[in-house]
Amino acid sequence: MPELPEVETTRRGLEPHLVDRRIHGVILRRPDLRWPIPAEIEQLLPGQRIEAIRRRAKYLLLDTELGSAVLHLGMSGSLRVLPGDTPVRAHDHVDISLEDGRLLRFNDPRRFGSLLWQPAGETHELLRDLGPEPLDADFDGDYLFQRSRGRKAPIKTFLMDQGIVVGVGNIYAAESLFMAGINPLREAGKVSRARYQRLADAVKEILGHAIQRGGTTLRDFISPDGAPGYFEQELLVYGREGETCKQCGRALRYASIGQRATVWCGYCQR
Repeated sequence: MPELPEVETTRRGLEPHLVDRRIHGVILRRPDLRWPIPAEIEQLLPGQRIEAIRRRAKYLLLDTELGSAVLHLGMSGSLRVLPGDTPVRAHDHVDISLEDGRLLRFNDPRRFGSLLWQPAGETHELLRDLGPEPLDADFDGDYLFQRSRGRKAPIKTFLMDQGIVVGVGNIYAAESLFMAGINPLREAGKVSRARYQRLADAVKEILGHAIQRGGTTLRDFISPDGAPGYFEQELLVYGREGETCKQCGRALRYASIGQRATVWCGYCQR
């Protein structure tokens, strides 16, 4: 599933091709993806100017005067800007055509993505209870420390709670905890303020690096044949069960935490 850096890379790749463009029409080749596609998408988007493309957690919002199209890529979705006469392929479920002759195409083989509607001045129910963005200034060690008090859940589960902070998925939680030197099994409520500051800094550094690496492939978002090429992850623990720690050389440990595979170093992470 695309993580926050991949979604942000998508947003940055699409932004110069969509902002200030007027929508000509919408073609829905099926009535639903993960959920039914609201009627407002077809009824209200045509004729509207795209004022901005924003990211909230792993959702992308195309803002217009009347409201926002809210997109989620799910597990297999992709968005690309293409010439208007590009042949339709399997799983090309939605086209948003622009007055300049191009179109934004949503392809989703597994159909776990979504296309929803948020009226102007409102917040969609899926976005209402989300925590802060991990790259924002209000996400820091003090915030994590305060929210963690009394929590007995493992710190990895706590960090992946979208009500605590958005967009820190399994990969980035594992890598951030390794950088901060924190055992993912440790109770969230028993981690000190200083260690939470190291964790917040690690989250920002790892996500920022991932977004920066993804930025080298933005040209792929206007290629009719190439899929977006995201950064090649330089993973220190995630997915490396059975291998040794690149920092100390000891065998990495493995467990399932919240039904998610977790790898860590018992020596470097305490």
